[in-house]
Amino acid sequence: MRLSLTTQALLANRAFQGSNWNTTNLPDYNGSVIGVSENTIEPVAPVLTAWNTIGNGTRILLDRFHPISSAVPTGIEIDFPEDATGEHGFQNYGWWGMNVEPQQYNVSFYVQGNYPRNQANLTSFTVSLRSNLTGEVFASSTIANVSVPFIDSVQLFTTLHPNRTAPNSNNTFVVSFDGEAIRGQTYYFSLFSLMPETFMGTPNGLRKDIAEAFYDMKPSFLRFPGGNNLEGFSPQTRWKWNETLGPLIDRPGRPGNWGYYTTQGLGLMEYLMWSEDMGVERVLAVYSGFSLDIWGVSGPSYPLDRMPEVLQEALDEIEFCMGNITSKWGSVRASLGHPEPFDIKFVEIGNEDWFSSTYPYRWKFMYEGLKAAYPNITYISTAYNEASASYGYNITIPPGVLWDTHHYEEPSFFVRGFNFYDNWQETTNQPGAQVFLGEFSAIQIDTPSHAVNFSFPEDKHIYYPRLVSALAEGVYLLGLERNPNVCKLASYAPSLQDFNWYNWTPDMIGFDADPSHTVRSASYWQQWLFAHYRGTQSLPITNSEGDYNPLFWGATLDEGKNCVYLKIINILGDSVPLTVNIPQPYKAVNGTILTAADLNSYNYIYNQTEVVPKPLSIPASASTPASYGGAAKFQWDVPRFSLTVLQFDL
Repeated sequence: MRLSLTTQALLANRAFQGSNWNTTNLPDYNGSVIGVSENTIEPVAPVLTAWNTIGNGTRILLDRFHPISSAVPTGIEIDFPEDATGEHGFQNYGWWGMNVEPQQYNVSFYVQGNYPRNQANLTSFTVSLRSNLTGEVFASSTIANVSVPFIDSVQLFTTLHPNRTAPNSNNTFVVSFDGEAIRGQTYYFSLFSLMPETFMGTPNGLRKDIAEAFYDMKPSFLRFPGGNNLEGFSPQTRWKWNETLGPLIDRPGRPGNWGYYTTQGLGLMEYLMWSEDMGVERVLAVYSGFSLDIWGVSGPSYPLDRMPEVLQEALDEIEFCMGNITSKWGSVRASLGHPEPFDIKFVEIGNEDWFSSTYPYRWKFMYEGLKAAYPNITYISTAYNEASASYGYNITIPPGVLWDTHHYEEPSFFVRGFNFYDNWQETTNQPGAQVFLGEFSAIQIDTPSHAVNFSFPEDKHIYYPRLVSALAEGVYLLGLERNPNVCKLASYAPSLQDFNWYNWTPDMIGFDADPSHTVRSASYWQQWLFAHYRGTQSLPITNSEGDYNPLFWGATLDEGKNCVYLKIINILGDSVPLTVNIPQPYKAVNGTILTAADLNSYNYIYNQTEVVPKPLSIPASASTPASYGGAAKFQWDVPRFSLTVLQFDL
C-alpha cells in the first residue's frame, strides 16, 4: 500500500512526462496485463490531458524536438493562425479544478520560440486564473516584451494575487496573447508551475489544508516514500531516491504503481522537510532489491551477487540524510539548502517482502550491511511468517528489530485481535523483537467466513471509514497501547483519497480541488483521539467484575501533564455501566467521546461532522472523592457504540 501527500502543484500534467493506465485480466493468460491506457498507442507515454486551446485556429500538440532537459523531454507546441484576432492561448483545468482564494500564487514555465515564424518578435504573455463556467478573471499578470530565445528555453516567472475567493473550484489557469501580435507564430512550452501558499511556507511544499489535517492529528512519525511506491513495477521503474532531488527540471518522474505517472515533485528532500515541518520522527524505507510485477505475480529480485549495489544505494541515501557536509552525499544535501543533517532513527528494509521468495538472503545482506555502518538506527523487517505457506520461510527478527505487519481486514478481526500482542514475544519465540503496525484499516463488513475479498464487492466493501471501522480499529490499538514493550509504531493506511480519481478505499482523509471538501473520516478522528491522549507510560488495570467485550479499555499516565487517560470503547448497541476505582485522589475529570446515531455512520463532503469527537457531559454525581486511605471512584454508563477518553487530572 501507499502513503503519499501531493506537493501543492495545481496544474495537472504540468510537464507532459507520462499518462495513466490500468491493468486487467485476460482469459488464458497468467496474471494481468495493461488494459485501458490514456495514451492508446504507447502505454504510460505523454498525453495532452488537462490542456486545451483558446481562440479559433489555435493548435496544441505534443513536442519532442525542444526538450528542456533529458529528464523532461516532452513539451507542447502552440501554433497560432495567420488571421488571429482577439484573445488566443491555452489553458489547464487542474486536478478536476483548482482552488482560487486571496493569496499569492507563484507561476513559472519554460518557453522557446520558432525562429522562422517568430523572427525575434517581442512577446507578451498574460497569465490568469479564471472561472471555467463564466470566464470571470480572478487574477491576471502580464510578462511583457520578452525576447523569446530560439536555441534554448527560458524560464519565466510571475505572481498572481486574487482579491476574492472563487465561488467554486471549477477554475482554469490561462496563458493568453493578443491575437494580432502573435499571428502565425509558434512557441514551445514545458514544465508549468502554479503554486499557492504552502504548509509552513516551505518551497515546493504541501497543500495547506491536507497537511494541516495531518498536523492537527499530532502524528509522531512519517514513513516514506510509502510502500509499493518504493518498489516499482520493475527494477528500472522503482523509486530511485537520487532522481528525486534538485530542480524539477532534473527529475524524470516514473510510472508509479497505482496506474498513474508520478512527476517526483514530492521527492526525498520534500519528505525530509515534511517531517521537519511537522516535528515528527522519520521512518525511511530503502529499496531492498525486490520489485513488483505488472502481471500481478512475484516480481524480480536482485541475486545475491548483485546485492552490494543495492546496499550501497541505501548507504548513500542514509548518508544524504545524515551525513556531514564534508561527505559526498551530505554535501549534496547542503547544496540543496539544508547543511544540518536530518536525524534518521528508523530504517525499513523493503516493503511487504513476503510477496517474494528471496527476502531471507536479501534481508540478511541488507540488515548486516546497514547495521555495520549505522549501528544506532532501529531496523524494520517487512516479513516474518507471512510467506511460510507460499514460500516456506520465516524471518527471525533479531532483538531490537521491528516487524512491519499490515492488516486490511473486517471489523471483527480487529476486535478479536485485542489481545494478540499479549505475550507475543514468548509465544512466537522472538525475544526482544518488536512490532510496527505499518498499515491497517477495516475495509469490508463482517462476513461469516471472515475472508477478506480484495476485489471489493459492492455489497461487502466499506468505501468510507464508518463508526464501526473506527471502533474496531480503536480496540486493536488499545491492544497495542497495553503492550508498549512490543508494539512501538502504528499507522492507518491508506492516508489520502482524491474523490475524483482513486484506486483504493477506504482512506483516512478525502479531498478534491476545493479545500472546503477535505473530509476527515471517522477513522481519522479515532487516530486523532489516540494521538492527542497518548500517555508516556501504560498503567495496569485490575478488572474485578466481568471481562473485555463489549467494553474494551486501557489506561496511560501522562507524566508531563500529571494526568491519567482512560480510553473506553463500547461496541454494544446499549450503554454499559462502568465503575472505576482510582488509588489516589484526582482533582477533576473531563471526557471526549466519538459516537454517532448509527454504527454505519460516516463522514463525507456534504456531511463532514457526522462522526467527530465531542466534549462529554459528565454528571457531578459520577465522581466520588477519595476518603482517607481509600480510593476515588468514578461511576458512569458508557454510551452505546462509542469511543471515550476520560482524563483524570491528578
